[in-house]
Amino acid sequence: MTDKEHYKKLEQMYASASCNEYYSPELTVSEGAAELIIPVQKKFFHAAGATHGAVYFKALDDAAFFACNSMVKDFLVLTVNFNVYLFRPISSGHMRAVGRVVHNSRNMLIGESQLFDSNGREIARGNGSFAKSRIRLSPELGYVVPDIKD
Repeated sequence: MTDKEHYKKLEQMYASASCNEYYSPELTVSEGAAELIIPVQKKFFHAAGATHGAVYFKALDDAAFFACNSMVKDFLVLTVNFNVYLFRPISSGHMRAVGRVVHNSRNMLIGESQLFDSNGREIARGNGSFAKSRIRLSPELGYVVPDIKD
């Protein structure tokens, strides 16, 4: 399997996860990196009319997670811990999370991610550690080459 096939399979696995139907995200994975776009929707808003921090966490964690899993071709990684720093609110446009691997050892990876608004302003930042699990990347997880639609 080539690296590009691995990245496409990770993207397909992410797209097939039921929880992502709610957020309508778009994920792109590359070597040691991932980018995630989530359109801001009113259903994400808290009482003050801006996106809830839970959505920030999801975007930051997903970007760092898939950056780390890009380096592991046989097993799923698992989030061990994740820290989030919220800088500013967002209530329109889209959120763009950019994740990257900053450390890769035999059983543990560390990833960082930044979250930007539609104007390119950083609105949040996060970092976490990810453990290599014993869960094999497999078609049962949605880890398959996506169907090509004409």
